[in-house]
Amino acid sequence: MTNPATVSAFRLDTYEVTVGRFRQFVTAGMGTQSSPPSTGAGARTLNGLANQGGWDPSFNANLVADTTTLVAAVNCNAITQSWTDTPGANEALPMNCITWFEAMAFCAWDGGFLPTEAEWNYAAAGGTDQRAYPWSNPASDLTIDCSHANYDNGMVNCVTPANGAVDRVGGDSPTGDGKWGQADLAGNVYEWMLDWYASPYGNPCTDCAALTPTTHRSVRGGHFRDIASTLRGGFRSPGTPDARDTGVGVRCGRMPITS
Repeated sequence: MTNPATVSAFRLDTYEVTVGRFRQFVTAGMGTQSSPPSTGAGARTLNGLANQGGWDPSFNANLVADTTTLVAAVNCNAITQSWTDTPGANEALPMNCITWFEAMAFCAWDGGFLPTEAEWNYAAAGGTDQRAYPWSNPASDLTIDCSHANYDNGMVNCVTPANGAVDRVGGDSPTGDGKWGQADLAGNVYEWMLDWYASPYGNPCTDCAALTPTTHRSVRGGHFRDIASTLRGGFRSPGTPDARDTGVGVRCGRMPITS
């Protein structure tokens, strides 16, 4: 391991946020300047300090004005967007076309938080297994095909072969699941991380997160048009925080359940 990391107990959602889940958020009027998250929502102990990584009121300006504007904004690509203005066949598809700010606002509203790169990578690597892909067993196994992930396999895209498209969440389960059952950690859509995209990555780190602003936020996991090498658990990519992309969605993290 070239960048050893330690993370405290946390939970990572089994699935990427679906259109159906995001629709509840939109219907509730959330994720806009009219109804932003509360200050500090989603904060926790990071980098050895309490109450880090939560919602900053300065983020409010990066949300759209109201629900009508949000609905218009997530209609970002008529061909490969997953959102539909009325419920239909897409409810189990991963939500795409969302900004980092909307992703963070959703997870805070849903009782969770955006995972750090270290947390996400822990799940994708199977912890100390250090898996090449989330499903790799043994860890060094580089086997990948369309039964594992939704991606470009070098000949065609796994879904909608000519152009590629998102697949329902869990569409490659259980073959493509990670060690603890998370689906689509590789392929389908990239997932927004809490971290700013920093280089080099923290080494070593304990509950670390890159919270000093740079130009981009990190996204992890690859998407439906990516090739196999970019689906590797250790692959990192930058994302423009206010950009909308049909290849980027989100999966929320949560605090552990205590009795």
